Amino acid sequence: MVRLSVNVNKVATLRNSRGGAAPSVLEAVDVCLAAGVKGITVHPRADQRHITPTDVRDIAARLRNLRPAVEFNIEGDPRPDFLELVREVQPEQCTLVPVVPGEVTSQAGWSRVPGAEQLPGVIAELRSLGVRVSLFLDPLPEAIALAQLAGADRVELYTEPFARAFEQGPSAAQASFASYAAAAREAHARGMGVNAGHDLDLQNLVLFRTLPYLDEVSIGHAIMSRALFVGLEQVVREYLDLLAN
Repeated sequence: MVRLSVNVNKVATLRNSRGGAAPSVLEAVDVCLAAGVKGITVHPRADQRHITPTDVRDIAARLRNLRPAVEFNIEGDPRPDFLELVREVQPEQCTLVPVVPGEVTSQAGWSRVPGAEQLPGVIAELRSLGVRVSLFLDPLPEAIALAQLAGADRVELYTEPFARAFEQGPSAAQASFASYAAAAREAHARGMGVNAGHDLDLQNLVLFRTLPYLDEVSIGHAIMSRALFVGLEQVVREYLDLLAN
């Protein structure tokens, strides 16, 4: 079964828009765990516009007795303060994501941005701490090759292009999916696991869950958006049921 890791960033976004402690990120984590989730994802950005270092530490403490059965995945660009936080918390997985200044959300994998030269050293250090490392990538052969050369354990395929193609209809969806399937097969052939995330939802996941060798999907925005109307626990169960089928 494909593992679901719920990204709780948007809970922190709503909290930070008003200040104070509501809604509680830890309560959201607890609801996800009660629904049966085996993974929690956070992305602490440099501007702290949603998840903060304190959130990361609090979630790590809440999961302490559940790990590694429940995996903690921390996403971010390999800046010094981020790496120091990962060293401190030592999550099961660290997903390294390139960041473009001023971006609202992630918009490209490592194949399209500078800075990749630092990845082998960063990955080697994190792996020495027992942290599995995944690289956020576009579904391109050169990106998969880069991940292997850098020493990554997994790739996380950036799925927004697939989501946009899915909206255009079955033919465009299948054409896009084929490129992701090819990338997944290439990653597997090179000895790496396959994760995916960004704009996956209950509609497009029906197709994407069939991706060869898919280990994990990280989903946040779609889950939290639907949770506004039907509740977080119900939505999480919907995703878990979909992935189980």
